[in-house]
Amino acid sequence: MDLRAGGGPPKVVALSMTWTRTARKLLFSLMTPLLLIGSAGSATAEGLEKLTLADGFDYPVGKPDGTGYYKSRGLRLRTPQHFGEDWNGRGGGNTDLGDPIYSIGDGIVTFAYDVRGSWGNVVIVRHAYRDAASGQVKYCDSFYAHLLAIMTRVGQKVKRGQQIATLGSNHGMYPAHLHFEIRYNIHIGMERGNVAADTKNFADPSQFISKYRRLNHEWGQVAVPVGTYQEYKGFKGL
Repeated sequence: MDLRAGGGPPKVVALSMTWTRTARKLLFSLMTPLLLIGSAGSATAEGLEKLTLADGFDYPVGKPDGTGYYKSRGLRLRTPQHFGEDWNGRGGGNTDLGDPIYSIGDGIVTFAYDVRGSWGNVVIVRHAYRDAASGQVKYCDSFYAHLLAIMTRVGQKVKRGQQIATLGSNHGMYPAHLHFEIRYNIHIGMERGNVAADTKNFADPSQFISKYRRLNHEWGQVAVPVGTYQEYKGFKGL
């Protein structure tokens, strides 16, 4: 049979092209929500990890309420800048050296290294949570620095209240305390100088924890972007 008879090929080609366009649209519509970077508002294709949504957030010391500790410094985005909070034991001095540090919520460890310099031992945990007001799934990073010891590893999934480190002094550089940040922008990693010092990138940690203290438990998992950090001094985050 001559397949060219009766105009067969044009119909076949047209049907094939229509199906290809439809398939592409369907694939794009399915992938787009997975590539959103929470409140950062951009897309990435670095990688995805399945995570359970956080059911709330607690304080990183004296769990769950920060009992026995006080906030010696808070968020200050004007000069002199301080991008998070410093937490100290009420005993003063180095009485809190070696105290446990906890993950504030369910998440995955995206950075856990001794980078030396002014930071020392650093752990970063990525969280996914549902904002009750908008119903949207958002992402954030919790950042723990100057640690005495790291008790987790990159790629490890952690639970709310799980110990991930001990409180340190950055190898004796500072009096013992925890430097703690929450970032809405999950591309920052160790490179804070690359983003604006504003509330789109940095949360007030205590206000964030208070706002999202208790969230509805959800059994399903969501795809969370990873691989969003620049390499820092040879250390590569998840």
